[in-house]
Amino acid sequence: MQGMIEKYMKSSQEVHAQVEPNPPQETQEEISMLKQEVHLLQKGLRYMFGEGVGDMTLDELHALERHLEIWIYHIRSAKMQIMFQEIQLLRNKEGVLKAANEFLQEKIIEQSEIFDVGPIIEGVPYPLTIQNEIFQIFS
Repeated sequence: MQGMIEKYMKSSQEVHAQVEPNPPQETQEEISMLKQEVHLLQKGLRYMFGEGVGDMTLDELHALERHLEIWIYHIRSAKMQIMFQEIQLLRNKEGVLKAANEFLQEKIIEQSEIFDVGPIIEGVPYPLTIQNEIFQIFS
């Protein structure tokens, strides 16, 4: 068992040695590429905030204009999406309010029918008066 472990360790060390031929040179190239990218991004940010715009070339101005147009497009589309969602919410709310209004209108009609006793006692003369001597004197 110990022999198998030693054999595995030797083979894995050989594989690691083969995989990393000249890592410092690749790392240096990657570092320089990342530095250039950071520099370009910082330069772009400065241009967008209005710093050093006088030093821009025509191509850089065109690139900045394209980026600004893309950003404006994204902002407008996000705004339209938000407005569309708000309109949908308001339409849903309108539907709920209309349904509630209809329900309440039906309740009002039901309540007015319950308390409307006028048609029931139309044929009876003076249904709410009490016959007594005082009433007869005035009539």
